[in-house]
Amino acid sequence: MFNKKTIRDMDFSGRRVLVRVDFNVPLEGGRVSDDTRIRAAIPTIEYLINQGAKVILCSHLGRPKGTPDPKLSLKPVAEYLGTLLDKAISFSDDCIGEQAAQHAAKLGAGELLLLENTRFHPEEKANDPDFAQQLADLADLYVNDAFGSAHRAHASTEGVAHLLPAVAGFLMEKEIKYLGEALADPAHPFVAILGGAKISDKIGVVKRLVDLADSLLIGGGMANTFLAAEGYEMADSLVEQEALETAKELLATSKNRLLLPSDLVIADRFENGAQTQVVAVDSVPQGWRALDIGPKTIDSFQVKVKQAKLVVWNGPMGVFEFENFAHGTYAIANTIAASEAISIIGGGDSAAAIQRAGLADRISHVSTGGGASLEFLEGKTLPGVAALLDR
Repeated sequence: MFNKKTIRDMDFSGRRVLVRVDFNVPLEGGRVSDDTRIRAAIPTIEYLINQGAKVILCSHLGRPKGTPDPKLSLKPVAEYLGTLLDKAISFSDDCIGEQAAQHAAKLGAGELLLLENTRFHPEEKANDPDFAQQLADLADLYVNDAFGSAHRAHASTEGVAHLLPAVAGFLMEKEIKYLGEALADPAHPFVAILGGAKISDKIGVVKRLVDLADSLLIGGGMANTFLAAEGYEMADSLVEQEALETAKELLATSKNRLLLPSDLVIADRFENGAQTQVVAVDSVPQGWRALDIGPKTIDSFQVKVKQAKLVVWNGPMGVFEFENFAHGTYAIANTIAASEAISIIGGGDSAAAIQRAGLADRISHVSTGGGASLEFLEGKTLPGVAALLDR
């Protein structure tokens, strides 16, 4: 149950509203190359416009290390958002200071301003009180619609929420409801699928999901560490040596719910054009490395997905950036999309795979937040959500 106030609970007419959105989108040649996160924010933005709010949007983009970087400016995003909304968007070259204050003061009801990248200031990540106050001074109310950054206690995600009346936008509400309700009372059979490179990033998630789910399917680089923990020789595969003991403990306590690959697509080097072969997990030759799950594993994972009433997936099954090692990831994506289960994709690379495969409209919910959805799945409190007003 979502117990925070949302934009439905506030009167925005004629008031300046600072909206933290997640416009951390890929840019290629100075243009937006994937607009998923921008489109996800539009229901909240349009609602505020229709309510007569003076809308001030802020976001980070990339990792500029606390200093302005022209390649990570949000200006192209302002232009792109303007085309989506068919509306002029004002842009401030800084997110605080005189220019931001002047732009905010000029806004009329239903007008929009996008501030420059909040991470151009080191005070953003440090959650500096003075920086948060300067952001808060621009507005009368605060809306957080940036689920993808809700696990960060930064000035624009958490600090400002203590300085202004703070509520959730529609996207934030939708994310928390989908993920929260799925885990609070999961439909069974519940199949969880985890991939990606490292176990160390997902230990807490594995521990929680292995208790909640009927089956936990493991692929990607993290499967190599589990296989090594079972005693298999993984040759040149990515294995987290420091996580082997943890992997052994997880396997010992998983009650056979944790399922590992039985075969692998291996390569003689880490590149798309490498020589490949399919081998059983006990037959990886020296000098080779596992880069995808094999066909028998795909089949066994697909059987579990087809039986499921709820599927939660986070992390690719192989090095899906390389076309020759993306088959496992796309096979699982297609099976989830074809199933009748409630399907939740936990952001990051899995969400990218779903988008690239053109399957997003066949998934119940594709999260916009990789790290945030992982921490939520783990059961952690998200600072950007905790700081909002309770109902």
